[in-house]
Amino acid sequence: MKYRLLKKANVQLSEIGFGCMSLGMNNAENERLIRAAFDSGVNYFDTADIYQNGFNEETVGRALRPIRSKVFLATKVSNRPRSNAEGWDWVPRKSYILEAVDKSLSRLDTDYIDLYQLHGGTIEDDREEVVEAFEFLKHQGKILHWGISSIRPNVVREYVKFSGFVSDMLQYSLLDRRPEEELLDLLENHEVGVVVRGVLAKGFLANKDLSDYLDYSIEDIDLLRNKMSLFSIEKMTKSQVALKWLLAHSAVTSVVVGIRTMAQLNDVLGLYSSRELSTEEVRELSEVLSPNFYKSHR
Repeated sequence: MKYRLLKKANVQLSEIGFGCMSLGMNNAENERLIRAAFDSGVNYFDTADIYQNGFNEETVGRALRPIRSKVFLATKVSNRPRSNAEGWDWVPRKSYILEAVDKSLSRLDTDYIDLYQLHGGTIEDDREEVVEAFEFLKHQGKILHWGISSIRPNVVREYVKFSGFVSDMLQYSLLDRRPEEELLDLLENHEVGVVVRGVLAKGFLANKDLSDYLDYSIEDIDLLRNKMSLFSIEKMTKSQVALKWLLAHSAVTSVVVGIRTMAQLNDVLGLYSSRELSTEEVRELSEVLSPNFYKSHR
């Protein structure tokens, strides 16, 4: 495993983060996966209070309990489940954040959260109130750092103004190049960590059946997958190629990969048993399709 510095937090994160959202409902199996990842060098685990209506935090906390002090644990807040169990409401309010954090701490069975993230964000939010809540929680010792999880440039531009903002989790992949237009440079220039999600674009960059994705047609995606398949002669899977392409960008701190099975974990960890992509290969992959751009939230 290799590590990169989350600069404002002064913490070394594993290049591969464990995306816990994909975990199933079996505590024993989840613990086996999480501990195998940890034993292989993964120190960054990401969950959210909304995943499986809280069970995800519970199962992650249970698995990490014996090694809690050795990992960097992240969760998210501000999507409040509705009482009828049908969807959730966006509540970026200080009162709700202060209430929700105690529930997350209890489910995670921990005294503190390493990274507490706003699970989204709109330009209409009262950012001063959100930041006040996070900074208060830092003062209390309930969280160590805070960040957001947003792909909206107009929102991210506002948060980089706050010194306590350490990271942004955003969607980025060979099929979603929108962060390249502005966000990657913006965050890197402010020394804010970029945590990537959606590396496989809902599985379309692996072996999932094809359909349109964002601005790309089935034919576009097939063209890119064929290019990625050229690396199979060196026993690189499409997932590994997609990860190597992302990690070639200097702004990226860690790539959070959703893992549900041991086969998926082994595939991801196999990243380090094969060679790096050359600068030319990274460029060639980037040029297969034209980058897409934000059409809203600008």
